[in-house]
Amino acid sequence: MIAAATYDPPMRLLQRAVGPLATNLYVLGDEASREALAIDTATPCVSWLTQALAEAGWSLRFVVSSHRHWDHIGDNAAVVAATGATLAAHMADRHGLEAPSGLWAPFEIPPSVPALDLAEGSRIEFGSIDLEVLHTPGHTEGSVCLLARTENLLFSGDTLFRSGWGRVDMPGASPAAMVESLSRLSRLEGSLRVLPGHGQATTIEAERPWMELVASERRLLM
Repeated sequence: MIAAATYDPPMRLLQRAVGPLATNLYVLGDEASREALAIDTATPCVSWLTQALAEAGWSLRFVVSSHRHWDHIGDNAAVVAATGATLAAHMADRHGLEAPSGLWAPFEIPPSVPALDLAEGSRIEFGSIDLEVLHTPGHTEGSVCLLARTENLLFSGDTLFRSGWGRVDMPGASPAAMVESLSRLSRLEGSLRVLPGHGQATTIEAERPWMELVASERRLLM
C-alpha cells in the first residue's frame, strides 16, 4: 500500500507498508528545501525509497527509528549507505540497532549505527518541518513518538495503534511503562491524526476513551 498527502505549510507525506509484518514506512518531504525524512526503514524498502526520493526531487536528511525491533530497522544501514542520511534513534534503543536481535526475524538484520541520539524533548528540524520527540517506553525501552504540531500529526511507532498498543511481553518491554506512555498520549490534542507503525491511522480523540480508562485504572486492559 502506498499513500500520499499534502499539508500546509508545504509538506508531503508518503506512506508504504513494508515487509512481512506490514511495517508502515513514512517519508516526510519539505517541498521548499527539497529535503526529506524517513521513519522506520523496514526491509525491503531501499529500492522503493530511493526511487520515490528521485521522483520527488528530494534528498534524504534523516532516518528515524521509532524503536529497535527488527521489523522497523532492517534497511537502516542500506538506506543510510544509499542516501547519506543521518540515522537517529533514542539512546535507550541504540544497542538494538548496533547489535540487532534476530528474535523472530525471517532474515538477517544488518547492524546500523545511529549518528544522532534522541531523547525526550529532542527536535528534528529541516526546512519548515519541526518534529518533537516524545519518549514513550513500554514496547521497548527507547520507543519514541514524533509530534508534528504544525501538521497535526503524531507518528506513534508501536506505542499506539488503532484500538490498541504494542506488545509488552518481549525483552525490554514494560506494562507499567506502557501504562504511563498511553496515559500521557491520552492528554494530547484530540484532533491529532495518529500514524502508527502498523495498521490504519486513527486520532487521539477516537482512542481517548480506552486510553483514559488505562490511565485511571493504572493497568493495561487485557
